[in-house]
Amino acid sequence: MSELLAKVLLAYLLGNVMGGQIAGRLRGVDLRTQGSGNIGATNALRTQGKKFALLVLAIDVGKGVLAAAAIPLLPWPWGSAHVPRESLEYACGAAAAIGHCYPALHGFRGGKGVATLAGVYATVMTAALPWILLAFIAIVILTGYVSLATLTAAIVALLHVACFDAHGIFSALGAFCVTMTLLVLWKHRANWGRLLRGTEHRFDRARLLHRWLRR
Repeated sequence: MSELLAKVLLAYLLGNVMGGQIAGRLRGVDLRTQGSGNIGATNALRTQGKKFALLVLAIDVGKGVLAAAAIPLLPWPWGSAHVPRESLEYACGAAAAIGHCYPALHGFRGGKGVATLAGVYATVMTAALPWILLAFIAIVILTGYVSLATLTAAIVALLHVACFDAHGIFSALGAFCVTMTLLVLWKHRANWGRLLRGTEHRFDRARLLHRWLRR
């Protein structure tokens, strides 16, 4: 087995470790039967509260960081390593996000990969991270729609690579960002339909500007 395949498989299996399931077992709840049925931090916040959601978020972000930062550095004893470290980081980061979205160990019923992808971005696109977070927070505060904020953040990451990163869009990093943006779009396809129909869940507590203007 090649180094790339072995480490990508390991990252995918790491992605199968679901923060929502671990936190749920500690509390005795199943997030898939709560709220929207999603196993991620947003549904955890809506249904179980801040502390529970923070634990879910920490686990899911952490595995993204581990996949992109630690797995590529694991020693490879079977011959010389020929895969560039950056390429391993992108491949392992993408594998962890896909593993969260489609976990084989859980019947391929996973989350939407946002928190895990945030951990990956924090590792491989550190310079872009402040802009990604700013875009996400701004859209949540302005609209209350987490799904819209997620897509905006993914597009900002893509634009940062295309316009400001030395790699450019026609690179391994560019391919990674395009693939992850498409993954975000696909995993949120139901949300886009609800947004168009005006039935998407709005996180009203986060709409700070709206609340301030109503005073």
